[in-house]
Amino acid sequence: MAFRPKLVPTLFTIPALIALLALGSWQVQRLYWKDALIDKLQSRSSAAATELPVDPGDLDALEYKRVSTVGRFDHANEFHLVNRSLNGNPGVHIITPLIRADGDAALLVNRGWVPFDKKLSSQRASGQIKGLVKVEGIVRLVKGPGLFTPKNEPKKNFWFFIDPLSMARLAKLSVEPRYYLVDGNKAVPGGFPIGRQWTLKIRNDHLQYAITWYALTIALLAIYVLYHRRPE
Repeated sequence: MAFRPKLVPTLFTIPALIALLALGSWQVQRLYWKDALIDKLQSRSSAAATELPVDPGDLDALEYKRVSTVGRFDHANEFHLVNRSLNGNPGVHIITPLIRADGDAALLVNRGWVPFDKKLSSQRASGQIKGLVKVEGIVRLVKGPGLFTPKNEPKKNFWFFIDPLSMARLAKLSVEPRYYLVDGNKAVPGGFPIGRQWTLKIRNDHLQYAITWYALTIALLAIYVLYHRRPE
């Protein structure tokens, strides 16, 4: 069998091979970038807590950072983040404004999960900590709703995503609009809310994508070679 390439298929195949190789290499570069990002954020979140400044400055450097701050919880203005579960049990997350002792704006704190039968604050009165309290947690930047996220229903206290501006209007408070705190405290009197067991969840599918592009490159090259093999 002899290899006799034809002009037209060759003119189409060579650019296609270059494009597929470029896409595979780009995904490898993205893989290295994503691995470095995950390592950086994991290191940031596992480090010892530092005091949260009134004006944190660079928000990108703040996200996923473990911080602490002191203030008073405004339990009269709790918000329920619905459709949340813990170990398969349905419930809600309790979002409570923290009136910081060192600043004017309140900070929204995700205090953690409660079952539906503990949703009302009166059903877990012992967990409504009064007075100054030191809160330690992970900083998360406020994200908008996803494409399929339902609309919030403030009148019913049904919140599908955190909306600091709307929450601030309802609570009649000045609230930090750019970020909130995820509280990991699991030693709340009465047991509820249960502080969130925070884990870093960042998708990293670049290796699979790179393998796919390189596999397509090999497949196209094999088809090209087999197509142009002719008997002597």
